[in-house]
Amino acid sequence: MNLNLDSQITFLYFKDLAPAIRFFEDVLKLEKVEDQEFARIYRIADKAFVGIVDEAKGFCKTQESSAVLITLVTEDVQGWYDHLKAQGVKLLSEVQRPLAPVECFFFEGPGGYRFEVQRFLDPSTAKFFR
Repeated sequence: MNLNLDSQITFLYFKDLAPAIRFFEDVLKLEKVEDQEFARIYRIADKAFVGIVDEAKGFCKTQESSAVLITLVTEDVQGWYDHLKAQGVKLLSEVQRPLAPVECFFFEGPGGYRFEVQRFLDPSTAKFFR
């Protein structure tokens, strides 16, 4: 029996898919790898994906307040900050270096989901996310 995992998908649920589709395709410019009409899957990195689902046809329902934080890892935090700001995305922080050895900022996507763009500053940690 092979218990290895091959990839990962995080599914986010929406009452209205149209704003989510525009966000993931036009703002984040992620590659769409699957379109099932009520659900779409986008590639974030090699084998990491995010999916969007119409709650009326999916397994879960949207929540009043999201407890999900999607972190997107990149070496160009400032570039992403500038891009999202130019797109009119609701930024929740400036680029910062909190107590942890990271550089990051936070923003809000459709459905109230929160996102972080982050760069690990410690090379011994960063190597796992490249």
